[in-house]
Order: sequence, then C-alpha cells, then structure tokens
Amino acid sequence: MKRWRGVERTPSGWGRSVVTIGMYDGVHSGHQHLLEATVRRAHEPGINSVAVTFDPHPSEVVRPGSHPPILTSVNRKAELLAELGLDALCVIPFTADFSRLRPDEFVHSALVEHLHAAAVVVGENFRFGHRAQGTVDTLRELGERFGFQTETVGIQRAGEVPLSSTYIRACVAAGDMAAAAAALGRHHRIEGIVVRGERRGRALGFPTANVESPVHTAIPADGVYAGRLIRDGKPLAAAISVGTNPTFSGVLRQVEAFVLDFSDDLYGEHVAVEFVSRLRGMERFDKVQDLIVAMQGDVARTREILAQSGN
Repeated sequence: MKRWRGVERTPSGWGRSVVTIGMYDGVHSGHQHLLEATVRRAHEPGINSVAVTFDPHPSEVVRPGSHPPILTSVNRKAELLAELGLDALCVIPFTADFSRLRPDEFVHSALVEHLHAAAVVVGENFRFGHRAQGTVDTLRELGERFGFQTETVGIQRAGEVPLSSTYIRACVAAGDMAAAAAALGRHHRIEGIVVRGERRGRALGFPTANVESPVHTAIPADGVYAGRLIRDGKPLAAAISVGTNPTFSGVLRQVEAFVLDFSDDLYGEHVAVEFVSRLRGMERFDKVQDLIVAMQGDVARTREILAQSGN
C-alpha cells in the first residue's frame, strides 16, 4: 500500500480515486464496513482506493488537552487498511490553519486538485471543514460542482450502542477486553519499546518486558491480563500486568508482560502487547510470597485461556 503525509505529496501522475475520510482510530468493525465499501467502489482499472486520515487527532488542535486515548498508531492503522485492500493512505497533518479551511476549500484542495476523486465514501454522520460546518449534504453539493459522487454508509451498532471508537475506548478503559475485541474484530493491542524497569519480576522468578508506549495510547484498566507479546510478527503467550505495583508502593503506571517459556533479551525492541482477557484487578499483597502465588495462578490461567482460544 502506498502511503504519504500531506495531500501535496500525492504521487505525481496520480489518477482518479475513490476516497474515504475519517480518523479510523481502531479500524473497528464499523470502519471495516465502510472501508470495504470504498474498496468495492474502486473496482474499475486505473481507479485507486485511498483513505484520508489526520494526525494529530483534531481534538488536540481544536481543544488542546482533550486528546482521546488512541486505539491504533498511524503505522498500525496503515497495516490494517492494507489488509482490507486499500491502495493508499494519505495522512493530513491537522494544524490550526487546516482546521480553519471552509468545506469547499478542503474539498477543492484535497479531494479534487490532489486526489482526483471520482467518488467519496463516508459515514452518514460525517462532518468536515471549519467548525464542522460541512455535512453529507454539503459534500454531495460540492461533488455535483466538482464532478465526483458521494456514497454514505450507515452506522453499525454493538447491540443497542452505536459502534464507535469512543465506545471501544470505554471498553478498554474498563478492562472489558471481550467487548473491545467484539467491536474491533480482533484483540486490542498497544505498541512500544521494551525499557528497563525495577527488575523486581526477575527477582521473583517472573522476568517481565516493561513496554513503554507513546503518549495518549489507550491502555486497559489496571489489572492482570492473559494475552500475547508480538515480536517480529510472532505472537508469544504472556501474562500482562497493568498498574503501579502496589505491593511495592509503586507510583509509575506500567505495562509489564511476562512471556511464558521465553528467555531472550527484549530490551530496546519495538513490540506489541495484545490483551485477550482480564484475569483480576490490581491488588496489594502484604507478603511477597502471596504475590508470587497469585502470579503463578495468573500464568496457569493464561495458559488455559490461550489454549481455549487456540493459541
């Protein structure tokens, strides 16, 4: 999949395209429905399907300090879009100046002048332009003026709840990994670099990989989880702790993965941590031996849960 940052860097000679626009954080089941419609629409020879997204999150620019937890990094988003068959990803830097563009200015510059849109596929609640003035009706009117068609896709639901990134963030924040996975269509994961921690796990017989993820990452609620550490694309069974290590009066919130049946050094590596099931909340133990017993139980349950899921 081709990828570039800024519409002005669209490859020279870029032909007509079917464009879809959105943050697509999580690339969840609802997004997938819309993205698949985009790929289907771009079925003619010489027509490319391209997703347009934004970085950083618009909320942080429009309302500083309101940046939501992020479900997928830009790199992970690109991987997932490629798996769905998108031909290209255009990441637009969301700046204060960009936020002030009128709907018609955005459409002319991004969709017409650079991406040569033959069609634009968006959700039925799509808004765009300065102060979100543009609606789907606005897009249709501009499409008639500039020569592209507009297709809308209805909102998918998780039971009675609209399926959205906001809903999934709430599931992750509550530690409900089953609900998050059902909405995402896969298990929630975070990414980061393995850094050196207090090394208490090694002393207890459970050496952990301390994964430091980027700011604004959607980290699950404090607790212990069955899951996997992804190294070079290979999933490794892991019992994962999220929290401050209250038994040792810790203050720094950390994600630590004890990789089962593994002894390699992971320091400095970029890895992903995938959360399958919450085992228990974070607890403070009066005795270190009680913590060790609990960790032994966490490992046993992790093996059982992953075996049942076929991994």
